[in-house]
Amino acid sequence: MLRLETIICTFSVLSVAARADFKARNCSEVREACVGKGFSFTNVPIQEIPGEYLRVCSQGSTCCTQEMEDKFGQQSKQDFENLVDEMSHELRSTFVSRHKRFDEFFLELLENTERSLNEMFVRTYGKPYMQNSEVFENLFAELKRYYTGGNVNLEEMLNDFWSRLLERMFTLLNSQYVITEDYLECISKYTDQLKPFGDVPRKLKAQVTRAFIAARTFVQGLSVGREVAQRVSKVSSTPACIRALTKMLYCPFCQGMPAVKSCKNYCLNVVKGCLANQADLDPEWNLYIDAMLLVAQRLEGPFNIESVMEPIDVKISEAIMNMQDNSAQVSYRVFQGCGQPKPAGMTRSARGVPDVFHARFRPYSPEERPTTAAGTSLDRLVIDIKEKLKLSKKFWSNLPEAMCVEDRVTAGNASDEECWNGHTKGRYFPEVQKDGLTHQVNNPEVGVDITRPDTLIRQQIMALRVMTNKLKNAYNGNDIYFQDSSDEGSSSGSGSGCTEVCPTDMAGAATEAPVVEADRSGPVDDSAPLCAPLALPTILALSALALHRQWR
Repeated sequence: MLRLETIICTFSVLSVAARADFKARNCSEVREACVGKGFSFTNVPIQEIPGEYLRVCSQGSTCCTQEMEDKFGQQSKQDFENLVDEMSHELRSTFVSRHKRFDEFFLELLENTERSLNEMFVRTYGKPYMQNSEVFENLFAELKRYYTGGNVNLEEMLNDFWSRLLERMFTLLNSQYVITEDYLECISKYTDQLKPFGDVPRKLKAQVTRAFIAARTFVQGLSVGREVAQRVSKVSSTPACIRALTKMLYCPFCQGMPAVKSCKNYCLNVVKGCLANQADLDPEWNLYIDAMLLVAQRLEGPFNIESVMEPIDVKISEAIMNMQDNSAQVSYRVFQGCGQPKPAGMTRSARGVPDVFHARFRPYSPEERPTTAAGTSLDRLVIDIKEKLKLSKKFWSNLPEAMCVEDRVTAGNASDEECWNGHTKGRYFPEVQKDGLTHQVNNPEVGVDITRPDTLIRQQIMALRVMTNKLKNAYNGNDIYFQDSSDEGSSSGSGSGCTEVCPTDMAGAATEAPVVEADRSGPVDDSAPLCAPLALPTILALSALALHRQWR
């Protein structure tokens, strides 16, 4: 009797265990989880079935069909690429929006400055300015062409502006003479020696050149950063990566544990393997960010294009006043070098004297700096972008950590024993791999061919390297694209970077335009002596007296 009771008791225990085992292998929870994620499978097993047909997940008892595993693979790829896109969205948006703001600001600053100069010169100088306004229009057209990527040597262009202005003013101040094109060409050779505009051209050239190089290069840098971020964030997953992602994200479904998420270190190894090439971008990206921050400091300080451009009308007016104050001496020295031109008729001489620039500008007030379409001054734009740039450092190497956080793909703060380790629910033992392609040679989760770097990533690394070199040169006030003023092959493009590897030893490549020595063999009027003993001093004295009264 006792033996029979023992047998019955044992049978009852086995029956309970069998029922418990049957319940553990029920796949209804998996079915509900699949529906919740939007999957529409033709058949989800009611209970576990043999899985010898599976290629990624365990081939033991499973809740997955081959159709389910295939769709899980497709979904893993999409989930991962969407997650990378989401995680990099703020970075990409920052570069897109800030590039647009800076570009709008600089372009409108140029337009506002030109409009302000034109309105004030018309009001102050009237007819003499309007008759010669194309000299100033050409100045702003060339500045804009440089900023938007044109092949313009700023120093040569500014030298040319002052030469043209000297020619026009000399003609106005000496309207009693016939000034020919050949004579004007002779005058231009004496610009550096005469310094008719005082020290304004030298100072303005240094300020404008440094400010425009910094502004253009910074906007190009934002453009390059935008393009790199957009291209690198478009991940192209390898078959090995997709296999590892499927195993991490969806094989728990097949094991009847759809709610269990991966262990953090397991996730890190999978993502580091999948983003091995992206991590290699990080060193060059960090150097690029550092260089951008350096140029941003210049935009706040001595290379501030806003501080340079807004008072430019006052500075040019000051130069004009210097020319007028010294007109008699300038004319005398020009007559010595180029000969005395032929006298004009009385009609021209009589109407020429009043048509001289005669008014002086009011002092410039920095408090009057206008707000442009960008909605803020340059200082506030720079403060904003510096904060954003600092946050973007180490972005690509930090991406796996950012992706493997709670509520995305990992178990977060759950116990080490309560997460998916790739095989079952339990602790993950392999160590986390370092960042970069070469460190994935022993990645336990993703097979990575370290001998075949991603071509697109290598191209972006080179683009960053070229841009960093250009930014460093801009920080020192140099534009590396002008090796020589006669170099037909020099080029510069707004935001386009270099088509080939840019030279790295060109810190002083922005060259001065060659100074033309005074040519004493210029056109000379043989009928008039170079220095008439009585007539010329008398004429100059009378002219200076008349002009002095008119100017004052």
